[in-house]
Amino acid sequence: MRNHQPDFWHNLRQELTLGRLWVDRAIVMCYAAAAGLAVVGFTILTQWADAAFQALRGFSVWSPLVWTPALTAGIVWFTRRFAGGASGSGIPQVMAAMDPMLPVTRRAAFVSLKLALHKVALTSAGVLAGLSLGREGPSVQVAAGVLHHARHWLSEHTSIRPHDLLTAGGAAGIAAAFNTPLAGVVFAIEELTRGREHRNTALVVAAIVLAGLMAVSSFGNNAYFGRLIVQSLSWDLLIPGLLVVGVSGVSGGLFSRLLALSLRGVPDRASALRRAHPIVFAAACGFLVALIGLVSHGVVFGAGYHATRNLLEGLGSGEYVPGIYTLLKFIATWLTTWSGVPGGIFAPSLAIGAGIGHDVAVLTGKAGTVPLIALGMVGFLAAVTQAPITAFIIVMEMVDGHAMVLSLMATALVASGVSRLVARPLYPTLAEMMLARVLPSGAASPTAAPAPARDQDSQAPPGEGRDTTASGDDRSPSRS
Repeated sequence: MRNHQPDFWHNLRQELTLGRLWVDRAIVMCYAAAAGLAVVGFTILTQWADAAFQALRGFSVWSPLVWTPALTAGIVWFTRRFAGGASGSGIPQVMAAMDPMLPVTRRAAFVSLKLALHKVALTSAGVLAGLSLGREGPSVQVAAGVLHHARHWLSEHTSIRPHDLLTAGGAAGIAAAFNTPLAGVVFAIEELTRGREHRNTALVVAAIVLAGLMAVSSFGNNAYFGRLIVQSLSWDLLIPGLLVVGVSGVSGGLFSRLLALSLRGVPDRASALRRAHPIVFAAACGFLVALIGLVSHGVVFGAGYHATRNLLEGLGSGEYVPGIYTLLKFIATWLTTWSGVPGGIFAPSLAIGAGIGHDVAVLTGKAGTVPLIALGMVGFLAAVTQAPITAFIIVMEMVDGHAMVLSLMATALVASGVSRLVARPLYPTLAEMMLARVLPSGAASPTAAPAPARDQDSQAPPGEGRDTTASGDDRSPSRS
């Protein structure tokens, strides 16, 4: 015991003498709390925007045919003109900002405090337009932008690196958006770190948890869709469950591949129109989303929270869910993403997955079976993001009880594996496309796979006829 006392007091004195280190840690924790509160404010703003859009539909059921395309065109115009780095989901931007080959001077094109403010405003505007998008992916870029700003206040020789701040910020966004700190920690490990060494792992995890606690303190310890009461699993759900896994894995992989091809651009008329007239193309996408919304009696509009909850509750009272809801939501989400507006696909993916589970349940005579719907949600989300553990944690937090833990985990792993046979991981692929536009010719990240081939237009220099909304490359980096 005596032999350990000198070491203890020596270590304690050493820690106490490192005053500036503790100041740096305190600064990061304050920024983590601010990041969590920023996501909370973002959530409230999108809720107001959704309520305003529903009020507009109540005034005139035909209003989205004018309102949605007009606002979509305005959002894309503003994004391309002032905030190119705010386009799309936000997760690829954070990945691109963390790439070791990216010059420090170009990092602001992907992550900054100003871009975070633009992301909040533009994504909320997309919700106000009734587009099929979510706030969860954008929350990653918002929180990363807030936490990354802490570097201005850290000491000159601090051991806290920008990479640590981006990891903590991005994962904090997931933790606060889904009201589950555990999902944020897993997301950091599975998607953002990618085997890189961290010297401040404890600080990063603490920042993620603190940001998540800001959401818990604001909204209460409530699950994303409320608590799902799951009945006991039985062997008669084996075949329907396997069908859900297969369908969600294949469809999620196809969805991921479709998004990557659309944003990259292929030699077809639609992609040519998008490159030549991006504002007109965005308006056309907005009109098609509005038309789909009318056909679906409004259920396709927005992120899909209400439709998903109705499916989970057995369609009790609430919005009407048509038989082709899954296909319509799939198309509406694809068009929304293709238009170039800032917005995420997490919530729409959960909605599409819930639709897959519901459709399989109906076809196999198991209508209203919550376990199949939950399997569809975790399967499709895991297939699209190819982050099976994160998808499993997110959906597991919605389930009341432990009856489905192993089933959800197995579904996420298998569906993600099936998706990899169809498409490359979506977010790293989009990040590579963004980096290819800002890195010097021939430069590539040593940790990234070769970037996919690009069409001739995408190889143009910045500001010369290429679509910055697909790449996230701001035409005026200094504005970021």
